[in-house]
Amino acid sequence: GRGGASIYGKQFEDELHPELKFTGAGILAMANAGPDTNGSQFFITLAPTQWLDGKHTIFGRVCQGIGMVNRVGMVETNAQDRPADDVKILKAYPSG
Repeated sequence: GRGGASIYGKQFEDELHPELKFTGAGILAMANAGPDTNGSQFFITLAPTQWLDGKHTIFGRVCQGIGMVNRVGMVETNAQDRPADDVKILKAYPSG
């Protein structure tokens, strides 16, 4: 997406916890442009990405459907690294 305001306003502060690490596929985290610039964009990791530790707020993990996440990671992209066709999340459920 192109980003925009979140429910907290235009930008909000990082919430970094040293025990939360980018250890593998399926980690949900906030995209940002530097410290305390979180907005409405997020990403899901496809593999361990330790270089992101301490730089992005982790807020969840995919607990079912990691195969679908992997399929999304393989879609064709254009020159700007954007999906050639729209990819949409139609339903998401909290784990309990």
